This record gives sequence, structure tokens and C-alpha cells, in this order.
Amino acid sequence: MLMNPKVKTTAIMALTLSTTATNAFLSPPKTNSHVKLRSTGPGNANILPPFQTATTTATTRLYNAEDDDAQDSEIERLKRMAAKLRSEAAALEADKAKKLAEAAENAFRKFDVNSDGEVTVEELKAGLEKALKTEISEKRVKELMDVFDKSGDGALQIDEFATVDKFRNQLENLAREEKRLAAEAEKEAKLEKEKALLAEAKMNFLNEKEPTGTDKFISILPYLFPLMDGLQYGRFLLGADDAGANPLIIALAVLYSLYRSIPFSGFVAFFALNTLSGNPSINRLVRFNMQQAIFIDIALLFPSLILGIGGLLLGNVSGGVTQLAGELFSDVIFGTLVLTLGYCVVTSLLGKEPDNIPIISDAVKDRMPSIDMFDDNGMFVPREFRKKDDENDDKKTD
Repeated sequence: MLMNPKVKTTAIMALTLSTTATNAFLSPPKTNSHVKLRSTGPGNANILPPFQTATTTATTRLYNAEDDDAQDSEIERLKRMAAKLRSEAAALEADKAKKLAEAAENAFRKFDVNSDGEVTVEELKAGLEKALKTEISEKRVKELMDVFDKSGDGALQIDEFATVDKFRNQLENLAREEKRLAAEAEKEAKLEKEKALLAEAKMNFLNEKEPTGTDKFISILPYLFPLMDGLQYGRFLLGADDAGANPLIIALAVLYSLYRSIPFSGFVAFFALNTLSGNPSINRLVRFNMQQAIFIDIALLFPSLILGIGGLLLGNVSGGVTQLAGELFSDVIFGTLVLTLGYCVVTSLLGKEPDNIPIISDAVKDRMPSIDMFDDNGMFVPREFRKKDDENDDKKTD
């Protein structure tokens, strides 16, 4: 049966609207809500009808609005739940504080034996020993009192009092602190002992102890070396007509003869003194005088050079004048040498270092090993190496 075209069109439109209304109450699709246009070619564009596109867009907006409302409702529910939890926590804290206050008040009444409204050190000590069933020193109780006595009147009022548990915890804290301090003190004492032993070992290694009588006597013997080499400057004074009757001059002549009888005596004496002065087991005074005797002997070379140069420069001058000037210069040098050696001998016999000779004594001090040449591990490091290490450290720091 043929249907009227108008009726057919009306039926199709009614069927379409019915389908659209039914889909509006169904759950939204899980795919993307945006409508996409897909084209397969210029002449094959798949385009939805206008009324179906509008209907789909309205449906998507409806679902989005419902989602937003649901999210807002969930947020409000979580806020109410959080507020309720905070309220319950505050109530628990208040209840706990109330119970602690009641416990502290009850403990205060038990500790306050004479009911005068305060707990003294004696009452606190007796109450804690009874509650904790242990003996507590008065010192520890005073420390505990200092912690809780905010007013500083030497007693605890009701608002300063705490529970027995708090007192116990504070006592444990004080005990731990005391143990920590004791451990630190023991560690410090151990370090000090190690330092003392290290310092003693250094002193024994360098032998910088007070010189004995034997050390004092031995310390003056090295000065015979510059004296023997300096006798050449005293030949005019020692060679006088009446000098032969002087026993001291005779003794010097005998020593000088023995000294010169040894082949290369000057070099032998120099190397012997230089080697022995490097032995740290020898007393410092002896080592110092050995080094200083070497430097004095080296200093005697300069007057010889001056005499030689002076002789060349004054070669054309009258021989009497040159000889007189040479004798006078030699006498001055010998007199200076005798005074210098006399100072060294007297000072050494007194047990002190003769370290006031200009230039020479300073040079000797720089060569003498000292305690500061040891590193932190007790190893001996000569001064020149220590300076190099310090310079390298400075370069690394820069």
C-alpha cells in the first residue's frame, strides 16, 4: 500500500524525535563528547543532520552540569567530614588535658605534705622516691626543681606542678644528659692524656730537658773549636815577652799544638760537631752550643778576608803603618772572640742558652729542631719540609 509522502515524512520526523528524547535519559557515552566531522573526500563528507547535532550538544551539556553538581556535593561532604574530625580531635585533646590537670592536682596534694600550697625540694624528693620506688639524689631533685620552677622561688606551686610521668621523663632526660657529659669529659680527658704523652715523647725525642751538670760541662767544649782557629788573631798579644810565664797561655799553646797535630783538624772538628748536633737524644744546650761554635768559626773567615784585601790595598803604603794596622785589627778580632766565647761559657755553665749573639744566635735557632716540627701524629717533619707543606696548603686554599 502506498503511503502519502507528507504522511511518510511526518512519521520519519516523529520517529527521530522519539529516539532523541529516549537517548537523553541514557548514560553518556564514554567516548569524547565533542562531535567530530570526518571527511573521506570532497564529495563524500559525512555530516550529521543539523537537528541531530544540536540534540547531541544539549545532551552533553546536561551530563557535564550533572557531573559538576556531583563533584560540588562530594567536596562539601569531605569538608563536613574534616570539620567533624577536627572537632573530635579537639575534644580528645581537651579531655586529655583535663585528665592531666586532674592527675597533676592529685599528685600535688600527695606531695604537699604540710598542705601549704607549695612543694619544696624535700617534699618533691620524698614524693618521687615513694612514687617511683627508687632513691634519688638531692642534686638530681634540685636540677628537677630548676626545670619546673618557673617563678624561681625554690618551690613548686600548683600551676608549676606536673604529673609523676613528666617528672620521671625529665629525670631520665637529666640522667641521659649527665651520661653524655660524662662521656664527653672522659673523651676529653683521654685526648688530654694522649696529648701529654705525645708532648712527653717529643720532649724525650728532642731531649729538651733541663741540662744536668755533665751536660753543662760538655756544652762548653765545642767552643774550643773556634778558639783554636781564632788563636791566629791573638798571636801578637799571646806572643809578648811576658806571656810565656802565664799558665793559661801555656795550656792554650799545648792545646793548639795537639789540635794542629791532627791532619785536617779543622774539617774533622767541623763535621764532628755538625753530625753530633743533629742527634736529638743529646741535650738541647749541648746541641745548641755545637751549632753556635760552628757559626762562630765560620764568622772568623771574614776577618782573614779583610786582612788579605787590606794588605793588597795598602801594599804601597809604608810597611810600618801596614803592620801596625794589621796588629791592631787582629787584636780587636781576638778580643771580640774571647769576650764572645767567655759569654757563651758562663751562660752555658748557668744552664741557659747563650742566644744573644747578634745574627749568629738567630741563625742557630732556625737550625735547631723544635717541638713545632712534629705533626699531629707525632712524626718529625724538618722545618724546611714543613714550610713547603704550608705553602702547598696555601696554594690549594687560594
